[in-house]
Amino acid sequence: MSDKPQYSGQKPTDAATLRNRAEEQIRSVESTSLSPQPPETIQQMLHELRVHQIELEMQNEELRSAQARIEAERARYFDLYDLAPVGYCTLSELGLILEANLTATTLLNTARGALIKQPISRFILKEDQDIYYLHRKRLFETGEPQECELRLVKSDGTFFSAHLSATAAQEEDGAPVCRVAISDITERKHLESLILKDKENLRNIADTMQETLSVIALNGTFLYANHKATENMLGEQSGDIIGKNIRVLAPKVQAEALIE
Repeated sequence: MSDKPQYSGQKPTDAATLRNRAEEQIRSVESTSLSPQPPETIQQMLHELRVHQIELEMQNEELRSAQARIEAERARYFDLYDLAPVGYCTLSELGLILEANLTATTLLNTARGALIKQPISRFILKEDQDIYYLHRKRLFETGEPQECELRLVKSDGTFFSAHLSATAAQEEDGAPVCRVAISDITERKHLESLILKDKENLRNIADTMQETLSVIALNGTFLYANHKATENMLGEQSGDIIGKNIRVLAPKVQAEALIE
């Protein structure tokens, strides 16, 4: 998570200060002009006043330009940080939420004010809190980025599967913190569960088949073999053949074929 943008450069002179200076100079010119002055002196004073007026206008324009740049940077920061597709938050070494973007508040269905200064563990499902504490400990001890998957709890009590990616950082005062990116992986976990279930169903169907069925990798290693293939043809249990190479078992397969 990136830090808020910092602005550098000399601060433009305050417009009110410049105006006060101009008025003082005008008063100085007016008071001086009450006494007889050589025309050259009056012309010089008027020239200086005009120059100062132009400088004032230029500095006012500089101030307006600087303010416009600041507003543009703020808008850009809002787009990149607050509206990012993942949740971002900054945690103290004790796990308190110091900052959170709008996406994080949306994921947790909680107002930003209700997140700040709260321990993030409050929003982690109790059964998954050990996962969080382990990775937080590793992060601050080693400084190495950490990733984990756990379930986060929303304000209404429902929860969702999340992937957390954390990196170590420091605040301006040197205090150690971590930046955390939060991604909602509920849909991915659901699809993985469906795929696993389908694989299990296919395996059960294959194991009841009367035909031999096996899956062999390009290097000749058995990845899968149904009961018919392993027990009837090879005379081994299914768990014993997985990972073996067909070249090693080839003589036994040939011997079985000759006996038949």
